[in-house]
Amino acid sequence: MEPVELLKILHTVEKLKDTTRHSYTSAGRHESVSEHTFRLALAAYFIKDEFPEADMDRVIKMCLVHDLGEIFTGDIPAFDKTAADEANEARLLESWVDSLPEPLSCELAALFEEMSEQASLEARIFKALDGLEAVIQHNEADISTWEAHEYELNLRYAEDRCAFSPFLAQLRSVVRKETEEKIAGESLNNDEHNKITHKMK
Repeated sequence: MEPVELLKILHTVEKLKDTTRHSYTSAGRHESVSEHTFRLALAAYFIKDEFPEADMDRVIKMCLVHDLGEIFTGDIPAFDKTAADEANEARLLESWVDSLPEPLSCELAALFEEMSEQASLEARIFKALDGLEAVIQHNEADISTWEAHEYELNLRYAEDRCAFSPFLAQLRSVVRKETEEKIAGESLNNDEHNKITHKMK
């Protein structure tokens, strides 16, 4: 790859630093797509010993590239994304990938096809971690940033993705416990607030 080609690609990918997701950080600001991608890739690296039979370097690659389509469409939360949205993102991403130099173009196309098919162990590990990272981020955000439907969603989201692996299923269970504790904490705070308000009347 020529340096000028690499620089052009990096300028394009930079947009993900300013493309925000639905989730908030623990500090109270919207997270960016690149921040989600970074921690997702780290998660895959941290658990590579749990899957000695998998090509975890390939999983990490999937984590790094999976949201590149959002350069062109922005982030649309999973619960709002339509089939038309998915088709549009796939079309724009494919056009960009086709414009890249070889062998990068071919490698990226193969990764996206593998992620879409969800037939390989590597693709399933990636997909499970992707869902888990989103729930973990919600748990870290202030609960005031949650939408009403997310209370139930955060309790069950990605359970089906994790079911194939005892380790990932256990991790999902631990994340669910955090969600339950966060919801219970909000209820407790609301009860305390109501008691104080009642005393002031």
